[in-house]
Amino acid sequence: MPDKAGTMPALPEGARDTNLCQISAPMAASKRTLVIIAFAALYVIWGSTYLGIRFAIETIPPFLMAGGRFVLAGLIMYVIAWSEGISKSSWANWRTSLIIGACLLLAGNGGVTISEKYIDSGLAALIVAIVPIYIVLLGWATGMAPRPTPIVWVGLIAGFIGVGVLFGPALRFSSNDGRHPAIGMSILLVSSFIWSVGSLYSRVARHAASPFLTAAQQMLCGGMLLLFVGILTGELRRLHPSSISMLSLTSFIYLVIIGAVVGYTAYIWLLRHCEPAKVATYAYVNPIVAVLLGALFAGETVTMRTLIAAALIIGSVALVITAQQLRARIEPPVSVALEPAD
Repeated sequence: MPDKAGTMPALPEGARDTNLCQISAPMAASKRTLVIIAFAALYVIWGSTYLGIRFAIETIPPFLMAGGRFVLAGLIMYVIAWSEGISKSSWANWRTSLIIGACLLLAGNGGVTISEKYIDSGLAALIVAIVPIYIVLLGWATGMAPRPTPIVWVGLIAGFIGVGVLFGPALRFSSNDGRHPAIGMSILLVSSFIWSVGSLYSRVARHAASPFLTAAQQMLCGGMLLLFVGILTGELRRLHPSSISMLSLTSFIYLVIIGAVVGYTAYIWLLRHCEPAKVATYAYVNPIVAVLLGALFAGETVTMRTLIAAALIIGSVALVITAQQLRARIEPPVSVALEPAD
């Protein structure tokens, strides 16, 4: 999904409300209600996409599922942009969308989708949560962000310790069900890194004027790349429409309509009406939602090791984001990226 190196997608200048959720008296009640609903949607919907992916790929080949999801969602977002009177874009913007779609959707979302063949959806969400840590380090290494402060270093180290807590047993764990968690975790660590690179590129790239048009372009480009990879890897031979379960089909529709379109619309609306620091809280709420939903609806086991790792990773992300937002009062931050599941 499109973003500008972080919590902010490619919004045109002045698109965000400078009142930062300060609501005028006559509309206070209704606006406050809308803000609550939008945050609830962002937290729950984007947290649930990991479980949706797990159910969808049970009977639909992963790359074809992800590609079809984003092509359909991109077409819907394009219609939304057209309804706003913005449907034309330059070839330069399409080229940018192709690059970002390759990093964020092909590598990022594709990695999440494939990884859930090997690991639980809640575990996938926890590992993906290290994206803000990658972005801080890459931003510093490339000169796009200043050297992390001591408190940020504490968060970075804690985050990697949390990943180590999750990853350690997987290296010597022989799975009887063929899931091989070490493979899934390795895929996610690499795909999250590529996602972070794409996020930083998105920060400096030129985008279309409308965030919905930007979303449509990147979803269409990324979706087509995912479909192409699915065809190259022989997934068409493994796609049997008659064998697709109702659960997989329903999950696929949910990912297209609710996960991508509704979730992203809520995200854009919040960025236009609320302080970005508040919107960024989804980055450490979504993994919690994903773990809970996986345990409740997919029978995924939540061990004490998982809880300790979750506390380290989510706590470190919260610390890094909070420290960045405090620094943002003086200098522009490099923010957390949108979740690869979306």
